[in-house]
Amino acid sequence: MKQILYYIVAAVLGMVFTGCLGNSVEDEYKSWREANDEWFAQQQGNTSYYTTVTAAWDPRAQVLMHWFNDTMSTRNNARPLFSSTVDVKYRGMTKDDTPFDSSYLRTSPADSIFRVQLSTSSLVEGWPVAITRMHVGDSCRVVVPYTLGYGSYKMSDVVLPYTNMVFDIKLVDIYAYETH
Repeated sequence: MKQILYYIVAAVLGMVFTGCLGNSVEDEYKSWREANDEWFAQQQGNTSYYTTVTAAWDPRAQVLMHWFNDTMSTRNNARPLFSSTVDVKYRGMTKDDTPFDSSYLRTSPADSIFRVQLSTSSLVEGWPVAITRMHVGDSCRVVVPYTLGYGSYKMSDVVLPYTNMVFDIKLVDIYAYETH
């Protein structure tokens, strides 16, 4: 939870700082953005590996998913709603496999479970798109385009503006299955 708050504070400070400088992030990171756009298009074209998943609530919101497990064995398990709170384990990396976050790095195995409400605005927008398509027990690789990630905000020395993110996510449980 502290890490999510860190990202929110960093995003706000980044907006303020960038606005004061008048520096064009779009110009500064143009080649990086173009490389990420090209890489995402290549991954999306790999239909034998990735499935393009579209959010039920926004047809423009798309992520790429690859299930590591046999989905026939989990198809009867519960599936979260957009308003649910879920327990997941995850690893986050950039397109070149540079890690930037992981629930597995927590102090104990019990701490490796990350509890998150899918509808919170502080969450990477691509997560609810993917996780609402998963069943409890599923493990997936999820490619989140920067448009559903942090967009033009620099979150760290690894997550630059316009960075596509790759997450390996395991849906452990649905903590609160809220229907409102």
